[in-house]
Amino acid sequence: MTDAVFARDGALLIPTDRAAGPWDPGLLHGGAPSCVLAWAAETYPTEAPMRLTRLTVDLMRPAPIAPLTIRTEVTRAGRNIQVLALSIEAQGKEVVRASALKVRELVTDVPGDVSGPPVEAPVPETCAQFTNFGDRGFGANFDKRIARGQRGEPGPTAVWFRPLRALIEGVETSAAMRAAAVADFGNGVSGVLDFTKWTYINADLTINFSRAPEGDWVLLDAETWVGRDGRGFAASRLGDAGGYFGRGLQNLVIAPR
Repeated sequence: MTDAVFARDGALLIPTDRAAGPWDPGLLHGGAPSCVLAWAAETYPTEAPMRLTRLTVDLMRPAPIAPLTIRTEVTRAGRNIQVLALSIEAQGKEVVRASALKVRELVTDVPGDVSGPPVEAPVPETCAQFTNFGDRGFGANFDKRIARGQRGEPGPTAVWFRPLRALIEGVETSAAMRAAAVADFGNGVSGVLDFTKWTYINADLTINFSRAPEGDWVLLDAETWVGRDGRGFAASRLGDAGGYFGRGLQNLVIAPR
């Protein structure tokens, strides 16, 4: 039996119980298909070297822990960009749909003061363990260190994440895969509503990269806003030891339990 989050059976991906989310143990955590789609997008062939720059994931319906089929189609291709339409099917139904933008890789000597700002958090080795997600499901696949905020307290929070195991069997976890997996925790780490009284499930996830992440640790610096009409969003800055490299945004569906 594999130790990875997803096993492989030919073209199929088989999620283990390590892919489960917090709302239902029989359903995938949003970060699980997001990292799979990041892998599918960045490994899709291009004529020239390109980097994954934007990934938008629409969670069409609850995704079961069942064999997954990934489909990828090029919708636009050129010298500078490639746009992909991706989908994940389970039990004969489309459960996740995504769009990915890749931009050609070009080394440039841009001024140093226009890059992303340095992270506003202590290094992970000096931070306490973040234990809010327990020891089961997708959250248990990461070493988590709280850099800012209070454990168990609502409000803006920054947490370092480092994968403890492979996300896909036989596949080296790339920086983009780590970032995609982590970005979907934004509403979880920065929730402002009582988890026992409310659900605040994200309907989507968009990630933008200004550069490639570096190192094993990803900082999720997240904040949630909630309206009074059943809507909200969680916005995150994504960082590493070299500074912030991207942003994540989740639109939330708010409901009492």
